[in-house]
Amino acid sequence: MSVTYFDTLRKNYADVPITEDGIGTEAFLEATEGLVRLFDLLGSAAFNVVQSDMNGNIKKIRERYEHDFEKSRTLEMLVINEQGEKKRIATEGLLWLKRGLEFTSVALRRSKSNKDEELSASFTQAYGLTLKKHHSFVVRPVFGLAMKAVPYRAEFFKKLGDDEVKINEQYEIWLQALEKIVVKLNQFYVTGSYDKGF
Repeated sequence: MSVTYFDTLRKNYADVPITEDGIGTEAFLEATEGLVRLFDLLGSAAFNVVQSDMNGNIKKIRERYEHDFEKSRTLEMLVINEQGEKKRIATEGLLWLKRGLEFTSVALRRSKSNKDEELSASFTQAYGLTLKKHHSFVVRPVFGLAMKAVPYRAEFFKKLGDDEVKINEQYEIWLQALEKIVVKLNQFYVTGSYDKGF
């Protein structure tokens, strides 16, 4: 049986525990490191800025998690326990990471739902709906360039693996789990007003 991109993940979003305390930090970080590798399959240096940004935010969250494991077991606990501090580095890092994940999940969902739409269109539409409003006029053209540099849809899906049926199944499970996490994080940031000042 052929190995797919999803088989190579250390942690799948579908395996990230979600309890009444929130989203498991360690599993979430491992799953997100796998997502960052997905941009390698897009094969454009233009996405280096996206990967660098995501990796920087993963690092901020991981440092906080390792600094105070007991109070950072879930992402929500981590943010709540950082609230009283002057600099909320992990809170800001998670906010930007959440925005990046939302952008990615919207682009990939569009691509999966619209079989005739090229990736460049899916990613451009997703950028307009998610990240664009948070970016300055300096950053927007950099992301615009990245959207135009994505490969053809068929090329990208071929890079995910050879077994089309298996990939479709794995892709849907992974994407649904990612979307669920993004929704949960969005609700958490909105209800707690944790994005004030970022």
